[in-house]
Amino acid sequence: MIKIALVDDHTLFRNGLKGLLSANPHYSVVGDFSDGSQLIAALPQLDVDVVLMDISMPNMDGKTATILALQQRPELCIVALTMFGEEQYLRQMVDAGVVGFIHKDSDIKTVFEAIDTVTGGGKYLPEIQSAEELDDPDMLTERETAVLTCICKGLSTPQIAEQLNISKRTVDAHRARILEKTGCNNTASLVVHAVTKLKILS
Repeated sequence: MIKIALVDDHTLFRNGLKGLLSANPHYSVVGDFSDGSQLIAALPQLDVDVVLMDISMPNMDGKTATILALQQRPELCIVALTMFGEEQYLRQMVDAGVVGFIHKDSDIKTVFEAIDTVTGGGKYLPEIQSAEELDDPDMLTERETAVLTCICKGLSTPQIAEQLNISKRTVDAHRARILEKTGCNNTASLVVHAVTKLKILS
């Protein structure tokens, strides 16, 4: 059982996410808070594995709360909840110690995927490049390469999502990022690029 705490100042969003998570028998929501200061106050007595943390909140924002929470509990997995327009804060949140990001308009399967990834020791950072990628913006990540390989095999978006155990929205996001990195305009040119330049399927 993965124990989860929610930190978000929007009550409707927080309660909705709590209901969806509670319906999954693998998860238990052990606390929900409207700002970072409430989490920090409760943390010494809170048995929790994962914190889903909003970035912009009154009283104490997500970055400050992340830093303070990890000072108390370095083993915590903190995943940031982001909205479009907050991309400029992502690197700051990584520096603060978060191990994942979830856009608030993501489907619940993406949320499950993120939680399972970080509790398994991985990172879920689809919206931000690793330091290696920043040095070489054209480099594809391991997941992007897997998606591209599936595209080259002629798999549809639902088939790729099922094979890689990710959401269709995540597949579409990876496809858009791959097109941007490779400079291709469509799937046909992408397949040609993958086979001739990247040696996919060769």
